[in-house]
Amino acid sequence: MADAKTLHYFDNYATTPTDPAVVEAMLPYFTTKFGAVNSRSHAFGWQAEEAVDLAREQVASLIGAKPQEIIFTSGGTESCNLAIKGVAKMYAEKGKHIITTAIEHRSVMDPCRSLEREGWDVTYLPVDQTGLISLDELKAALRDDTVLVSVIFGSNEIGTIQDIAGVGAICKEAGVLFHADACTGLDTETLDINADGIDLLSLSGHKIYGPPGTGALFVRRRRPRVRLSALLEGGGQERNMRSGSLNVPGIVGLGKAAELALANRVADKARISGLRDAMQASFMGELEEVYLNGHPTQRLPGALNVSFNFIEGESLMMGMPDVAVASGSACTSATLEPSHVMRALGVGEELVHTSIRFSLGRFTTQDAVDTAVASCLKSARHLREMSPLWEMFKEGIDMSTIEWKHD
Repeated sequence: MADAKTLHYFDNYATTPTDPAVVEAMLPYFTTKFGAVNSRSHAFGWQAEEAVDLAREQVASLIGAKPQEIIFTSGGTESCNLAIKGVAKMYAEKGKHIITTAIEHRSVMDPCRSLEREGWDVTYLPVDQTGLISLDELKAALRDDTVLVSVIFGSNEIGTIQDIAGVGAICKEAGVLFHADACTGLDTETLDINADGIDLLSLSGHKIYGPPGTGALFVRRRRPRVRLSALLEGGGQERNMRSGSLNVPGIVGLGKAAELALANRVADKARISGLRDAMQASFMGELEEVYLNGHPTQRLPGALNVSFNFIEGESLMMGMPDVAVASGSACTSATLEPSHVMRALGVGEELVHTSIRFSLGRFTTQDAVDTAVASCLKSARHLREMSPLWEMFKEGIDMSTIEWKHD
């Protein structure tokens, strides 16, 4: 296995490295400014409270919110759980119907499944082959007892970006709360909670070059005022929505990461998308039977999920030990089962297992792209040379007409 120092990292939509400027901002709050926010009788507590207030402003500015609308959490998973379960329990008397999509992250999917076991009705909107939902189908799915619509902003697997403003407008007209899972994409994309009609928004620190174990949930205070039933109870922190001593160093880091994202996202998006497009062009120009998974243009700039037909994805990854990538066929590293996202796209079983997800980021270099392309092409060509299926394909045999016999 290659040493981590020699690896080129292409898994930024799993997690991003913490920006050095974020680490620098955090360090004093581990050692010299270590007070608790609720210790208001001395300077250590005052320093902590000031730091958290600043971070709240920084995170709010990233999405066009007000500081008092930001609830700090332990990450995107907690934020999504708090949004979905919190709304469900608070508004259960109004109705017990939720609408979401077939390609949500597990931090949305699993809470919805949990609510279904408790008697809730959940509609999972299908997507087209590029990963987009139909706004007309969303309208048709709304009911009198619908209390929440939850839609992922940018897919961490395929990069497709949903029409969030369109979803928000539909929800506003229907008087239904709208939650956007924006854990992936806020480092390069612009979301405005007012212009886009968002009532709740989840974000994650480790997806925007902030520290792991940090996140936030935007909860609208006016027009409408959103109320949540808390998942954690105790000290009443975060407007009683999320009790527990605040992670001051982590919150400081999250705030700094949000500030950097706001300052750099235009330049980062242009540079990263340029590298991504060149990478995609190299694969498709040098190899036959390479297919893009996700939307060709309405896509996060670092997203490149591609299927290399007649090559098993895991084998392809093993053939490029100097490149850190993810299998595009699995929704988690713990399973090789096809992900629910790839199934929802309608990708064939054969192609699903040939896919690789490259995700580029702020610290991806041209040298890393050149190395990854060369390594991937070398591995792909080697595997195809050994593949009897590839040989049959090149001979013009229609693979779909073959009847495979099993002992």
